[in-house]
Amino acid sequence: MATQATMTLEALTARLQRTFGEALGAVVLYGSAARGEAVDARSDLNVLVTVRRLEPAALRALAATVTEWTAAGHPPPLLLTEAEWRGSADIFAIEVADILDRHRVLVGALPPEPQRVDPAHLRHQLEFEAMGKLLALRQGILAAGGRPEQELELLARSRSAVLVLFRTLLRVHGERGADGPEDVVRRAAARAGFDPAPFLEVLAHVTGAAPIPAARADAVLTAYHAGLERLTSHVDALVQGGG
Repeated sequence: MATQATMTLEALTARLQRTFGEALGAVVLYGSAARGEAVDARSDLNVLVTVRRLEPAALRALAATVTEWTAAGHPPPLLLTEAEWRGSADIFAIEVADILDRHRVLVGALPPEPQRVDPAHLRHQLEFEAMGKLLALRQGILAAGGRPEQELELLARSRSAVLVLFRTLLRVHGERGADGPEDVVRRAAARAGFDPAPFLEVLAHVTGAAPIPAARADAVLTAYHAGLERLTSHVDALVQGGG
């Protein structure tokens, strides 16, 4: 079990190279780690793998590696053929936009296409993801049962996913730039009309700059939930209005 808990990005990359050989197109790090915003064990590593061809035998050979990688707390790699990557901007609009905006190539090279994502595709996926995160938060509140420690853990775990939503919202509104998390929160709050305070508190809590006291967990979670509700409503209006 020790090897599972300590599997590194370098080890994953080496195993991908051994498994796919000359069929490997690229191994790409994206998300908070590529942005330099990773927070120790709080941030997982998001990896895109492109291959020239993909057979079930290669997936079977890779299964044990992915099991170790996920046991270390990271999501499974996003594994696409190069042809699928070139056609993915409409299906994985949020992920593709995030990768195009900031990534680090570890091995190989990404195909030159796609170069951009249609804002309409971003709007529709953002609507789906925003509602999904809101529902997940509600399920988490139910599971926490009013216990402050679990409520704070729920908030901390949501940090990365919520920042992705906020960055996507800014892209939908035509805003660009590689701002830090605090700026992203403030700008998204201004766009959607919610209070940035609880989200800023969670950012500070996760980094250890200003831990949220247990006595404030419920109040922060309540305001955080209200903010996600407002975000979801704002995105729904964007989708319905087409703008």
